[in-house]
Amino acid sequence: MAAAAVPGAGRERRAAAWGWGGRLCSGNILDQLRQGQVTGQGLARGAQITEAFLKERDKQAKWNGIPLLLQKLYVNSQPNSDFSKCQSILKEISPLLSMEAMVFVTEDRKFSQESTFPNTYTFDLFGGVDLLVEILMRPTLTTQKKKQKISDDLTKDCLSILYNTCICTDGVTKRLAERNDFVLFLFTLMTNRKTFLQTATLIEDILGVKKEMIRLEDIPNLATLVSSFDQQQLANFCRILAVTISELDTGSDDKHTLLAKNAQQKKNLGPTRAEINQATLLNIPGFIERLCKLATRKVSESTGTSSFLQELEEWYTWLDNALVLDALMRVANEETEHTIMLPPLESSDESGVANTSSRTQLPQSMKIMHEIMYKLEVLYVLCVLLMGRQRNQVHKMIAEFKLIPGLNNLFDKLIWRKHSTSTLVLHGHNQNCDCSPDITLKIQFLRLLQSFSDHHENKYLLLNSQELNELSAISLKANIPEVDAVVNTDRSLVCDGKRGLLTRLLQVMKKEPTESSFRFWQARAVESFLRGATSYADQMFLLKRGLLEHILYCIVDSECKSRDVLQSYFDLLGELMKFNIDAFKRFNKYINTDEKFQVFLSQINSSLVDSNMLVRCITLSLDRFENQSDMKVVHVLSECRLLSYMYQMSNRTTFLFRLINIIHVQTLTQENVSCLNTSLVILMLARRKDKLPGYLNALQKMEYDEKYPGFILNNFHSLLRFWQQHYLHKDKDSTCLENSSCISFTYWKETVSILLSPDRTSPCALVSYIEEPYMDIDRNFTEE
Repeated sequence: MAAAAVPGAGRERRAAAWGWGGRLCSGNILDQLRQGQVTGQGLARGAQITEAFLKERDKQAKWNGIPLLLQKLYVNSQPNSDFSKCQSILKEISPLLSMEAMVFVTEDRKFSQESTFPNTYTFDLFGGVDLLVEILMRPTLTTQKKKQKISDDLTKDCLSILYNTCICTDGVTKRLAERNDFVLFLFTLMTNRKTFLQTATLIEDILGVKKEMIRLEDIPNLATLVSSFDQQQLANFCRILAVTISELDTGSDDKHTLLAKNAQQKKNLGPTRAEINQATLLNIPGFIERLCKLATRKVSESTGTSSFLQELEEWYTWLDNALVLDALMRVANEETEHTIMLPPLESSDESGVANTSSRTQLPQSMKIMHEIMYKLEVLYVLCVLLMGRQRNQVHKMIAEFKLIPGLNNLFDKLIWRKHSTSTLVLHGHNQNCDCSPDITLKIQFLRLLQSFSDHHENKYLLLNSQELNELSAISLKANIPEVDAVVNTDRSLVCDGKRGLLTRLLQVMKKEPTESSFRFWQARAVESFLRGATSYADQMFLLKRGLLEHILYCIVDSECKSRDVLQSYFDLLGELMKFNIDAFKRFNKYINTDEKFQVFLSQINSSLVDSNMLVRCITLSLDRFENQSDMKVVHVLSECRLLSYMYQMSNRTTFLFRLINIIHVQTLTQENVSCLNTSLVILMLARRKDKLPGYLNALQKMEYDEKYPGFILNNFHSLLRFWQQHYLHKDKDSTCLENSSCISFTYWKETVSILLSPDRTSPCALVSYIEEPYMDIDRNFTEE
């Protein structure tokens, strides 16, 4: 502080601040306080200012007595002070802040962010936040043998005021997040049921802005803490866990490129913080079992009315959940035949709930919404764990604890229940918004199914015993061996009832409205069941249930416009039809006119990034069918419009040219790298038939036709060099490429090496088709 370096000026300013003489305007006081909080020097809190000065300036500055109250709080919160007086002071401060917080929560966020909240700002400016942190942590900081005890009510008031200040005043949450000791201390408060909800909500808010993810193993006695939670507390704790086990999103598309990810992986050789936290959770005895029980329990099994009333009471005073309460109470008001009698806020009952009348009932829709919101958090955590490094361990545990059969039993009554005419939506959202609890639960459920089925033999737990027998019968009729995973599936762990979870999903999928946002997630979930090594029996199981016709209707007849939905349908169609002559026969039966076929082609060509997996499937299937002499295959080959179209080399080279042209090394992502692999599939199949030079010649000619010689082949050369760096890395799993194409990874590597050969005399080397003046193959694209 430059002014403090001048002796006279420094003394005068300090004297004025402490009331020793001179006069300072409130504006200078505010500047000094803020600077003191930033630098840690000089005037840092309101307790350093005289009471007389604060009284004089209070009305004019519109501080509403907050600095004076903080002075009293400071005096009464010192060691060996009477903390009961602190609580009465906080009772005066709390309403001033809660009014502003209520405005922030209930009004349109866009407008509330632009406005200011003078009371919470003043509270923070005069040191209120730091003082409350000191009060909360004092028992842990004292060296005295007899620790000072802080009452539950005082703790709750401190937490509530801290949270209100966090949501209304910029920077407060980040400051608290920087205090790692305080963050870890907050977890110790979660052992107390009476302060659990306030603590959990504040922790969630703080962790949401924390730059560095906390390590769960640093939380004192984590396993004991988690085991002490009841089921409701565990569900709420999952909201916090979600922040600690998910990789932080940088929010920048550039950082999602494969170049950037590869560079980051080279820097981070060990597991990430999120992966370490996932392992920590899995080491907690009984953790996954409890999550599975929470996810699958029925509404009738949830805790009784009084327990939920207590939580509603907490929500009423805890503004983070004001939207939830708003939604729940609106549902309650609609069901006039039921009544809910909230107990008074100041309850003297030991459990925190006043004696309720025998007439107290909880509306069924409120019970359902309560359960939905719990299951949302639990399913998210399970989904993240299923996608982590310990995936196989998690798979084994959730199979053992019957998560899938449990979800199957909840499907109709809870997960995909029929809505009432007045569908519940949260404040500020509409019925189609993904923030609606009902909608979010469905999406989270579908994401879980996708993660569960993807490339894992446990996917057959989505069926019931009769449906597994049907798979066996399909294999027997086709005279092909049963899939080992079907034979080895433990029948005691599969779905029960008339239909398995996969069949239920197909039923609601076919009834979904055209404009529904669920279509994308439904298609992804079903596609994941087919991914991996192609299974004829799996495909026929779905074909017999009309899935192919449904997909074609959505693509062709409804002329779907959503790019995301189209991509998911093309991917699903590719997995459903790959190598399956019956699927191509069904396709031709549905797409039975040239007009329909042109609409289908138009949808494919509208975005090759979205449809390239289907193009790959058709190319691979055609190659296999051409090598078969079965009369049924020969007949379909001659009749099917789709196979006839792809049979023409000119159409394949056009696809190849476009696939290479729409991607570049610098823009490759997990989404579009499939275009590179599809182009490689086309060329690998050509190489098998000694036709690779013909395709490279065709690409060269198309370059010249476009008046840009070398631009495609130079780009392809760079893409293949990147492919080698990316897929030949020791940590990369090549089985996905092998399973999806039925081409050995060795052949993939050989083909890439041949294409990248520097020998200009080789008819299969890219450089042989790039003239010297247009050669540009040595560019360094590595992103450090």
